[in-house]
Amino acid sequence: MNKIISLQEAVNLVKDGDVLMVGGFLAVGSPNRLIDALVEKGVKDLTLICNDSGFVDKGVGKMVVNKQFKKIIASHVGTNKETGRQMLEGETEVVLVPQGTLIEQVRAGGHGLGGVLTATGLGTEVEKGKDKVVVDGKEYLLEKPLRANVAIIFGNMVDKYGNIHYLGSTRNFNNMMAAAADVTIVEANQVVEIGELDPNSVHTPGVFVNYIVDGGAL
Repeated sequence: MNKIISLQEAVNLVKDGDVLMVGGFLAVGSPNRLIDALVEKGVKDLTLICNDSGFVDKGVGKMVVNKQFKKIIASHVGTNKETGRQMLEGETEVVLVPQGTLIEQVRAGGHGLGGVLTATGLGTEVEKGKDKVVVDGKEYLLEKPLRANVAIIFGNMVDKYGNIHYLGSTRNFNNMMAAAADVTIVEANQVVEIGELDPNSVHTPGVFVNYIVDGGAL
């Protein structure tokens, strides 16, 4: 199977109303070419699952500015004033989730778990409307799995099967999100032949990757 597709083919896989996971941490390790193409396409009414909402001019924040999300699930939105404005004006629903909880919800979605139990958020706004479970006399919140229709992630070096190597902190949410979507698209900084990656340096197995966009060839 040839997993390499064009940038245009990749963005055409994202439809209005989809749940979209986007890798990155404050735009570090974000699939920026895919994001720019989605801005140009103007796909709308999306639900975003991301660590944060980037900046107004960088990362997934460009899509926020373009008003492409009806709902944002993130752990931090303070670096993008437009996210805050849309939230306060009631234009976009923003669900703030503790960062550790968010990544565990994504992990649960990717690994077929029914959810995760955490004490984080008990007694705060976070617990509203959520089920609680008592284990050995201690109370926990049940945080349900998160999955997406499409995940767009970034990899520094990707072979043609989709095995991914991340450089340093670019791994962030990308690794977990790869497993938690119906369709996962990786924007590769460099595409190499199968066998060129040392198996010990593979962070995301290619079985989780549906399509590859060769960012270095654009």
